[in-house]
Amino acid sequence: MSDIPLPKSSVTRVSQRGAEKGLPWWLLPWLASAVVLLALPFIFRSDTYLTVMSLMGIAIVFALSYNMMLGQTGMLSFGHAVYYGLGAYFVVHTMNWAIATRAPIPLPLMPLVGGFAGLAFAIIFGWLSTKRSGTTFSMISLGLAELVGSSSLILRTFFGGEEGVTTNRTKLLRLTDWTFGSQFQMYYLIAGWCLISAIAMYALTRTPFGRMCNAVRENPERAQFVGYNPQVVRYIAFCLSGFFAGVAGALAGINFELANANLFGASQSGTVLLATFIGGIGTFVGPVLGAVLVSYLQVMLSDITEVWQLYFGLMFIAVVMFAPGGLAGLVLMHVPLLRAGVLGRVVPSYLLALIPTAMLLVGVVMLIEMTVQLAVKQSEGPVMKLFGVAFNANLPGPWLVMLMLLAGAFVLFRLISPRMGTAWDNARSAAAERGMVV
Repeated sequence: MSDIPLPKSSVTRVSQRGAEKGLPWWLLPWLASAVVLLALPFIFRSDTYLTVMSLMGIAIVFALSYNMMLGQTGMLSFGHAVYYGLGAYFVVHTMNWAIATRAPIPLPLMPLVGGFAGLAFAIIFGWLSTKRSGTTFSMISLGLAELVGSSSLILRTFFGGEEGVTTNRTKLLRLTDWTFGSQFQMYYLIAGWCLISAIAMYALTRTPFGRMCNAVRENPERAQFVGYNPQVVRYIAFCLSGFFAGVAGALAGINFELANANLFGASQSGTVLLATFIGGIGTFVGPVLGAVLVSYLQVMLSDITEVWQLYFGLMFIAVVMFAPGGLAGLVLMHVPLLRAGVLGRVVPSYLLALIPTAMLLVGVVMLIEMTVQLAVKQSEGPVMKLFGVAFNANLPGPWLVMLMLLAGAFVLFRLISPRMGTAWDNARSAAAERGMVV
């Protein structure tokens, strides 16, 4: 799995400086991340922001665990939320047991319970599913997800039926004055586990095992020729992924003080798939970007529109069709241009493309929201408000405006695309002349 490339001169300077001070250069990004995580609650102080950032931390761990299978080992799973949800259930039951028996287990250690629960079930389910790869593996993972989902309605003693199982995180053993009752304290618990999990998963990608996962992803036959069993490699990666998915689920169960069947539903597996693909499966930082973006949009869009999941689907389609490398891939494409000092050659054409892009987005939003207003919200009448403007969706005027925006965006894209392509080719050629590979 590739990583963000750094200029050779920068790596040399940072390495020399780190060696002089006894600090490896690769620790610097993690130290910077720790500082940012510590400072964020003092910048965004409201409970809403703290809640959103907590959800982002959970989503980051979950997306990175999924990327261990998909991005690193090439296993597309449709049921990864099984280990996420089971991690939440086991941690909630363990917390209730610790409260009832007064067991001396502090809350910060509870995510390990979810991690080991996810690992245990990954060991069981993985031995079956990883015997096959490709589409067969995906179908097996989907079948296992449906099996666990249906079991939640049958085994009510453990899963609690539709209501789920609740707990109280403030009643566990306290090592400090923190009760973790406030979202401020919960944020730091989630942020700490997010950083620890991210470092551990990144370290795994740098090991020989991580390189063998890449080899199995690219060409399992060649991996077998050099003496490695692709099924064993996939199985180990699957188990490790299940462990970190269980940690993410445990953090979710602790944060919400609740575990229910929605945590391992198809929507949960779909969300982590969207986040990973949108961020980019080719890099380690891609799932992080995707998890942050999807978590933010999931909270904000759900307050604005009832069909927010439709927008996620459209975003996913757009990324798969036009940016298969995801957000991280788009950024990394321009890093060589920046290092070569020729990024400015493509910026004007990008700025020009913002006009049809804005027209396209407004037109698509109008089409979706007006259709929903007339087809789904008939009882509310045809009058609606969009972008601060009230209008009647039954009148031809709004539909004509929508069609003009979409047609205008299409025409402008056709006119601007050649200019963008020429600017990109010129910038790439100039970067290649300066020794930068794009």
